[in-house]
Amino acid sequence: MTPVTKLLLLIIGLFLFFTVRSMRAQTTKPDEIRIAPAEAATRVKAGTAILIDVREPKEWTPGVAAPAYLLPLSDLRGARKKWAHVLEDAKGKELLLYCRSGNRSGQAAAILAKQGFKTANVGGFNEWQAAKLPTRKPDEPAGNE
Repeated sequence: MTPVTKLLLLIIGLFLFFTVRSMRAQTTKPDEIRIAPAEAATRVKAGTAILIDVREPKEWTPGVAAPAYLLPLSDLRGARKKWAHVLEDAKGKELLLYCRSGNRSGQAAAILAKQGFKTANVGGFNEWQAAKLPTRKPDEPAGNE
């Protein structure tokens, strides 16, 4: 096999590897609803949904979505002290969840959907920022207050 052929096979192999990897990352679970940040902002503004950031507190430092409740996934899986009042107030509303990449928000959506809540995964905070939607510092009042 010539060096050119080897190089060509390597390039094709890398292309296939990254294509399959990208497709897997974009695939959602069959029962998971995924919506774009702009759609989430519209639903929150209409009062039919609430937005929840499920990242851990140290991850909120660079910023959060302006209307988001800050409720870590670890608390949802644990004592639920921070989640209790929000879940009570959210009855009848859709819970829209985001995190850093969309993975933990998908986990939170699955947990809450099993409990009868209507949920959707909004993906990652970087997608919210890319859509040029309003953000705030975590110590500033939320747009939902």
